[in-house]
Amino acid sequence: MTIDNQTLVIKEGRIEYRRITRESRKPALVLLHEGLGSVALWKDFPDRVAEASGCNVFVFSRFGYGNSDPVALPRPLSYMQDEALHNLGPILDQMGVADCVLLGHSDGASIATVYCGSIRDDRIKGLVMMAPHFFTEDLTLHSIRQAKSEFESGDLRKKLEPYHGANVDCAFRGWNNAWLDPGFKQWNIERYLTTISVPVLAIQGQNDQYGTVHQLQSLENNITTALDIVTVPDCGHSPHRDQADTTLQAVSKFMATISPLQEPCLPSESPLNHTTNPATCRTRTEGSDPKLP
Repeated sequence: MTIDNQTLVIKEGRIEYRRITRESRKPALVLLHEGLGSVALWKDFPDRVAEASGCNVFVFSRFGYGNSDPVALPRPLSYMQDEALHNLGPILDQMGVADCVLLGHSDGASIATVYCGSIRDDRIKGLVMMAPHFFTEDLTLHSIRQAKSEFESGDLRKKLEPYHGANVDCAFRGWNNAWLDPGFKQWNIERYLTTISVPVLAIQGQNDQYGTVHQLQSLENNITTALDIVTVPDCGHSPHRDQADTTLQAVSKFMATISPLQEPCLPSESPLNHTTNPATCRTRTEGSDPKLP
């Protein structure tokens, strides 16, 4: 097993990433972090999920987080759709990612939802959603207001600084101000669920302070492909931290159902598994709309 901590460059700027490479023909896991996350804030989960699943793992900090380049504030209210439609594909291309499963937490799960529901990318073989958001709920906004108070008057800024460094204000304000904008109450990405064509695993804590069971109900009502839902007791918004063993078991079981790598589209010198040809393997789903409804 080899571990790389490096920087890649796409059109929009520099992205920090971490890559765990094993001798594996299983699809890789690509981890998409939460609204306040980064490479470092995943802590040991990438290593543990690589070991538990036997998969290669690729994790990166989005722009404005960790040691990646900052972004201008305020973020647009469509920032998650924009991330999915404009940045995620080029990052996968630049890394030479072949067959993979997207594993997103919170905002990362929403970004993965938009990508899978609007981009036909033959590399994507499955989708794992941890604590996903498909629409705005009062509970979510209440918790985000509390986070704002803790950042401005408590010790949340100090806790986040080791994971974001100079980006700490950019990371928090970009996320918090967007969600608390009055216009964000209309944010809704449920339409992307209906066009997802890969198997889906959803994991949510029963005590999630940022989302209710209505998110999972929407998933059940709208998804048309294979779906497995795991609700985790004694667990809040971060199953991979609050109940790591249960989460790892669920992800590993799901990955065992995903077909192993077949012939890649094109070879590569340094891929996660093998490289696909983006020109032939990635297309926009007809009628997808990157803008807020």
